[in-house]
Amino acid sequence: MQSIVNTVEKLKNHQGFRKYFANTSWLMAERILRMVVALFVSVYVARYLGPERFGLLSYANSFVSLFVALATLGLDGIVVRELVKSPERRNELLGTAFGLKIIGAVLMWLVILTAIPLTGNDTQTNTLIAIIAFAAIFQAFNVIDFNYQAEVKSKYVVHAQLVQLVISSIAKLVLIFIQTPLIWFAWVYCLDAVVLAVGLAIVYLHNSGQIWIWQWRWQVARELLRDSWPLILSGMVISIYMKIDQVMIKEMLNAEQVGLYAAAVRLSEAWYFIPMAISTSLFPAIISAKKQSEELYYQRLQKLYDLMVWVAIAIALPTTFLTPLIISLLYGNEFMDAANVLSIHIWAGIFVFLGVASGKWLVSENLLIISFYRTFVGVIINIFLNIVLIKYYGIYGAAIATLVSQMFAAYLFHLLYIKTRKTFWMQTKAFIFPKFTKNYVQ
Repeated sequence: MQSIVNTVEKLKNHQGFRKYFANTSWLMAERILRMVVALFVSVYVARYLGPERFGLLSYANSFVSLFVALATLGLDGIVVRELVKSPERRNELLGTAFGLKIIGAVLMWLVILTAIPLTGNDTQTNTLIAIIAFAAIFQAFNVIDFNYQAEVKSKYVVHAQLVQLVISSIAKLVLIFIQTPLIWFAWVYCLDAVVLAVGLAIVYLHNSGQIWIWQWRWQVARELLRDSWPLILSGMVISIYMKIDQVMIKEMLNAEQVGLYAAAVRLSEAWYFIPMAISTSLFPAIISAKKQSEELYYQRLQKLYDLMVWVAIAIALPTTFLTPLIISLLYGNEFMDAANVLSIHIWAGIFVFLGVASGKWLVSENLLIISFYRTFVGVIINIFLNIVLIKYYGIYGAAIATLVSQMFAAYLFHLLYIKTRKTFWMQTKAFIFPKFTKNYVQ
């Protein structure tokens, strides 16, 4: 115990630790606040719009999300890495990344316009898609966020994000109060993007420099794209994985069923920030253990898997029994069919939690290609099961498809490779012999 206290004291007095801890605290506080506020505002929006109109809005957002990787171009981590390595190149890195993101957003918009005629959407739905897709143009200003990530000064970005959250939430509540038509809620997506872009620009001009001295460099663009193209593919696969179910429900059933399914998914996915927070906090200790011994490294990794499984079960178990009450209190009787969806979908969280933890392990072991393979296989299984199960079981089938595909991608897939088989057995052990009470700091 005394050694733990000494270690904590050393960390508290370590300047680097305090810097990173403060930076992480700002990020986590913003994410938790955003999750809580966004969840309750989306509940009010859903109650006002009703299942059908809420389903149309959710479908349009999901459809755009399938292509959003074209707008981001996988540049996020690459630009941060280069800014850390070469801060003196800030103006050309930010300027080039900004230009690439503008080009990517335009490309995404053109691809979406090409894809829209292949759907059976009416004019109203296509208009919603076009409006939401237009917001991607303004995400180019997110390069300012990359700058502050590299400088470990995320509190500046959080200030802008909190302003965006407040304005967006007020705007949605005002639209509900004055009873506006559906299309105005699509324009809120653009308002979100504009407010954040303006906020980031103001923060940058006040604290760091001048945007107009950013520079475009063709050579830098080629270097960034050379490194980021695998991440573009990964981003597209992940986007499809997360949103294809709502798109398929709309195509195979109707907008009302999308609304019911989306309402349940919002509640289920609201917990997904937890594994990111836990992994971000504990994985540095796991990595440091590897320098001491392989045994200690895997002991700590096992504890992480144990913790992930049982935190997820602690969320899923009571939710399963309380879903009718939860849906009734939050959404009203119109959405009661979402209760059974939530009672199924919430169990996918166990494998999402395990997937986040094992994803960190794959990164530490430099097995990124396997990470891509397991996500890709998960997408294929998810699409196939949706085609079969939605036809026979409707939105309940989509929830089952999500559960099964997540279980395979984050858990069963590891049995297929010799390099990942040990992780499979460790994850299996987490279901049976939890030992997460021991401290990670030794």
